[in-house]
Order: sequence, then C-alpha cells, then structure tokens
Amino acid sequence: MLEILKAIIFGIVEGITEWLPISSTGHIILLDQLLKLDQGDAFMEMFEVVIQLGAILAVIVIYFHKLNPFSPRKTQKQKMMTVQIWIKVLIGCVPAGIIGLLFNDIIDEKLYHWYVVALMLILYGILFIVIENYQKGKEPKVTRISQLTVPMLLIIGVFQMLALIPGTSRSGATIVGALLLGVSRSVAAEFTFFLAIPVMFGASALKLFKFGFHFTGMQVAVLLVGMAVSFLVSVVAIKFLMKYIRNHDFKVFGYYRIILGVIVILFFGIRALLA
Repeated sequence: MLEILKAIIFGIVEGITEWLPISSTGHIILLDQLLKLDQGDAFMEMFEVVIQLGAILAVIVIYFHKLNPFSPRKTQKQKMMTVQIWIKVLIGCVPAGIIGLLFNDIIDEKLYHWYVVALMLILYGILFIVIENYQKGKEPKVTRISQLTVPMLLIIGVFQMLALIPGTSRSGATIVGALLLGVSRSVAAEFTFFLAIPVMFGASALKLFKFGFHFTGMQVAVLLVGMAVSFLVSVVAIKFLMKYIRNHDFKVFGYYRIILGVIVILFFGIRALLA
C-alpha cells in the first residue's frame, strides 16, 4: 500500500511539472531522494517515462478534436489544416528524435547528475526572465501555428533537443525557443504540448522495450496508478497554464526555477559534505 501511495505522489508531481516550464526532472530527482520506490533503479527509470506517458495522454484528450484530421465535424479545409499541424510537429521533432536515438544512453550516463540539473534550472530560469523583459511591449510576430515556417520549426526543434539535458525542461526549452522567435505565449505553449506527443511516446516505447515486459503484480499496480494520476493532474495543469498565460508572462516560472536550482545545490551539496 505504501508503494501505491508513493506512486500517487510521483504522479501528482509529474502531472504538474511536465507542463509547467519548471523541469519535471528537477522535481523527480529531489522526490526520488526523499521518497524512493522500492522496486529497483531500472524499474524507477522506466516508471518515470511511463508516468510521462500518462501526462501526454492528457494532451491527446484535451486537444483530440483539434489534432484529429478525420473528425466528421471538420470541413475538408480544416482537415487539411490539421494535417499541416502534424507535419509541423514532425518537422519540429526531427532534431530531438535524431539526437535522442543516437545519444540517449550517453546523455543518461554523462549528464544525469544533480549539478547538471541545478545548472539548467537556473540557466533557463534566467533566460525566461531576460526574454520576457526583452519582449515586453512587443507584439508577437506569430499568433497562429499555421504561421510557423520550416526554419522556425527547426529552431524550436533544436531547443527541444537541448531539453535532453536533464533539468532543462522540455516545455521550458521549447517555449524559450519559440518566444525568441516572436511566437505568442499561447501558441508557444500549445505547440510545445503537441511536440511532446511523438517525442514522449517514442521515449516511452524505447524504455519499455529496454526494460522488458516482465513485471510483478505490485509493479503493474504502481505503473497504472502513477500513470492515471499523472494523466488526471496533467489535465488540470494544462488548462491552468493556458488560462494563466492569457494575462501573465513566464517570469514567475523563471524565478521559481532559480529558487529550485539553488535548493538542489544546497540539498546535494550539504549531503555530500556530510557524507
């Protein structure tokens, strides 16, 4: 029963932090130190990806009509525009897809350290504040996904690729890249959600195949509970973010990231000194 409770807590944290640009990795790495699942490191690594899958299902449910090119409620023109959205999403996923497939194991081995997470939290926190100050008072150049050009998509894709570095935040990196290009906050956030679908499904499939499908009954329960909670919380988090950015900028998330980065440094730094 305790393992199920832990899975619920992990699902809540994942559901909130996956979509707010504050780094789910930064939060999970701290939570893992305080509330470790007793299922082994290999299972934990795979569990983190599966609860991300729960989060991505929330995007599919919320935006199902917008992303469904076969909807009978759409005109032929609307269906073609939906297909164009998917083409743009796939183009934007190319950089992260290539680098992720080639260097996933190396990235996990060399960069999955608390000091990398802390550095990225603080760096992107500063970037959010600087970019928002720079863009203050300026009208966005792109207010619809249809206005995103191929060069813009590839640049946003490169920023999503940078999110392979732990602590960066996939949503945070892609939103930063989009804002730099003059994309409106709402379009930047929404397109970031869409980009996550193929990337996170791919990552989930890769981890599942590497781990195998031999689970104990408890592990199955932990996976299902974590994924379900992550899904439900993600629905709330996505709706909150889209409502919040109608009247607010991203600077509050920048400040939060900096504070969290400092907490990570203090937590692991003090623990290392006491060891």
